[in-house]
Amino acid sequence: MGDISKDVNSSFKDNRTKALINILYTANWITGKQNTFFAKFGLSPQQYNILRILRGADKPLTMQDVKSRMIDRAPNATRLADKLCAKQLIERIPSETDRRVVQVAITSEGLKLLEDISDNFNDDWLKNITEKEASQLSDLLDKLR
Repeated sequence: MGDISKDVNSSFKDNRTKALINILYTANWITGKQNTFFAKFGLSPQQYNILRILRGADKPLTMQDVKSRMIDRAPNATRLADKLCAKQLIERIPSETDRRVVQVAITSEGLKLLEDISDNFNDDWLKNITEKEASQLSDLLDKLR
């Protein structure tokens, strides 16, 4: 089991500071694991998130709708969508009534790629905590925000 004090070779003035550093350190650890995992599929975690949003929507969405549903509300969502379009994983659909409005939808290739990616890819990262502990952690993080 990890110990943030040992991992960053530091002591902390109080437990709140230790908790904050631990959250940041763990977030970066998870991000690194996700980047490595999704690279095998030619995706970033944010691109995967966009594909999942579009699959779950069951209808085309505007990029603003996609951005509002993203975990990481990156301002570069349009650039991410451009890359997904280039890979033919999503498509742009111009509005018939307003040429300023463009929606995006997942393609059959995008759906196939999501089928190839296991939904439980992160289970191994969470193996050291129980369901009850995961619930407590989630509740504490909600409380923090």
